[in-house]
Amino acid sequence: MGNGPGGSSSGTRSDPAHLSVVIVTWNTRDYLLAALRSIRESAVDFRVETIVVDNASGDGTAEAVASEHPEALLIANADNAGYARGNNQGIAAAAGRMVLLLNPDVVLPPTALASAVDALERRPDVGALGVRLTSPDGSLQRSVRGFPTPFSVFCEAIGLSRLFPRNRRLASYRMGWFAYDRECEVDQPMGTFLLIRREALEDVGMLDERFPIFFNEVDWCFRARSKGWRILFSPVADVLHHGGAATRQIWAEMAWESRRGLLAYYRKHYRAWWFAPIYWVAAGASWVQACRSAKRRGLEVGRT
Repeated sequence: MGNGPGGSSSGTRSDPAHLSVVIVTWNTRDYLLAALRSIRESAVDFRVETIVVDNASGDGTAEAVASEHPEALLIANADNAGYARGNNQGIAAAAGRMVLLLNPDVVLPPTALASAVDALERRPDVGALGVRLTSPDGSLQRSVRGFPTPFSVFCEAIGLSRLFPRNRRLASYRMGWFAYDRECEVDQPMGTFLLIRREALEDVGMLDERFPIFFNEVDWCFRARSKGWRILFSPVADVLHHGGAATRQIWAEMAWESRRGLLAYYRKHYRAWWFAPIYWVAAGASWVQACRSAKRRGLEVGRT
């Protein structure tokens, strides 16, 4: 059974939805339209509303959504509000008992929504759930990580995690050993597809807008775990994720923003003075890595 009517461009909804899908987009029109089609074609027996938050795209995204997907509630921002604030706008407008934060560059298989909702419904102590992500070539995307603790950040900064990617202690952030064929509790699944229980949202709160692009979902999962909610990874669906549809447009800037997000997360959660030495080691290493990434991207663009 297909999904019932979602939200409308006028923002009126006659009854509460079971699931609200929130998508924040910036200049990803074609990817977004494919994602919306996959939501529309999802096989569910509950009501789904779709909320699109457009961050002042210049590629006709808002017009295309209004024309081709009138079932979606469209929030068209006058400027780029960022990922965290955009999601918060969508969450505030959502009527669903569950809220799915979804990237615009994904395509859902028909049973993905029903399977994920069922997996979350059966576990009342689970606050959020992530699923398996695959690339267009069919390869698995390593989308589950541990929290960036002082020790894991130190191991990342000095390169130990890359030397020993399958060591559970030294590579506890990137988790190179993680098996994606089984369901288990995790720290933080990638926010590309993050299904959140309404009760957990009300308990934990919105995304922290001090993390405008990166690490906002990491921070949310950390706060949820701190309040006793479990975070679950489940291989109940394989979601196609193109990856970086928006960020690759300003790739060098996003390399810097990713490092800023990590350091802001560290400052927020590890403020005691004895954590400061690791922070400065991580900061130095992060800026060196960002410079290298930005330079490498510049060379790649120059060759094209």
